[in-house]
Amino acid sequence: MDPQQRQTLIHVYRDGLLRDTIPFWCKHGIDHKHGGFFTSLNRDGTTIDTDKAVWQQGRATWLFGELYNNVERREEWLQHAIRGADFLNQHCYDPVDGRMWFHVTQDGRPIRKRRYAYSECFAAIAYGELALATGENHYRERAIQAFNGFVNHNLNSEEATSKFTVTRTTRGMGFPMMTIATAQELRQSIGLPDADRWIDRSVATIREFHLKADIQCVMETVGVDGQILDHFDGRTLNPGHAIEGAWFIMWEGHLRGDTSLIETGCQMLRWMWQRGWDQQHGGILYFVDVYGLPVQEYWHDMKFWWPQNEAILATLLAHLLTGEDEYAQWHQQIHDWAYSHFPDREHGEWFGYLHRDGSLSSELKGNLWKGPFHLPRMQYMAWRWLKNDLV
Repeated sequence: MDPQQRQTLIHVYRDGLLRDTIPFWCKHGIDHKHGGFFTSLNRDGTTIDTDKAVWQQGRATWLFGELYNNVERREEWLQHAIRGADFLNQHCYDPVDGRMWFHVTQDGRPIRKRRYAYSECFAAIAYGELALATGENHYRERAIQAFNGFVNHNLNSEEATSKFTVTRTTRGMGFPMMTIATAQELRQSIGLPDADRWIDRSVATIREFHLKADIQCVMETVGVDGQILDHFDGRTLNPGHAIEGAWFIMWEGHLRGDTSLIETGCQMLRWMWQRGWDQQHGGILYFVDVYGLPVQEYWHDMKFWWPQNEAILATLLAHLLTGEDEYAQWHQQIHDWAYSHFPDREHGEWFGYLHRDGSLSSELKGNLWKGPFHLPRMQYMAWRWLKNDLV
């Protein structure tokens, strides 16, 4: 990547973040009445559902805290983060068991809770950024409490696995992968005790159970001993998810100066790029079968926004850390495809859901699943990596 290419990309990612994505969410996503954030937005930013996903409240709070701490100390961003944390504190915890809700009304009345505890990990990183921004210890305490709630629920709670019987016990990559990302964020923001231990444990789990060198694949779901389960759920791969995990591990390798971690992340990227890149239409497919068989999920060949975001980051980081041209070529492929299909030139931000050929499936800019996270994180991280010249 020559200096001119680098500068061009810096402008694309930085200006996209600061002049498009963040202004869109500041204009349309802030609930000035009850606090927190609206994410169910139509193409033009109008709210089409006032309900709130709790994990999106944590993600948005983290984003504004991250921007305040690392881009510019804008009071507006800090206040958005503080009001987001206030909404989490006041409305998003079940007082009976201390766990977080998944879905609440605009004013915070609970609607449902999920078996998994991912709301907790996003709340944790949100509190961490506010602890760094304000120096207030109660945010640090809440960050640690939320992180502990996340790992304890996944490791020790029968409720976490109650969806299935013991007939076919499985393990998924989501928990170790998100443990890495959450511990990395909290190590940076609050100096989380034992962050390295949690990361080491999670990387070891992924290496031992989910990486299959004999078939060059990252398995999303495996049996309890790491065996491939020859059923729909066991065979289904999520390339974007594995590629996201790949850059988490690469980034840890960079931070530690550990080339073995960088190679593990690059290996995951190589395997899942080959399986996930759509040779016919371009872009990263949502689901594929490990053996090339039909996938049961009817949206398997759609192009969601977030796998493209994660592939942009993983290919860029792999190139910056190794200097290998192949990764730069992949980055250009995914960057060019995503930027020619997802951005809304009229109203800003990105559409979330395309058909396989890149045509628009839905005009939604957000819902309970899409909010201000994957896209602005991609823009922020890519800008940061290119600006800091990691090569």
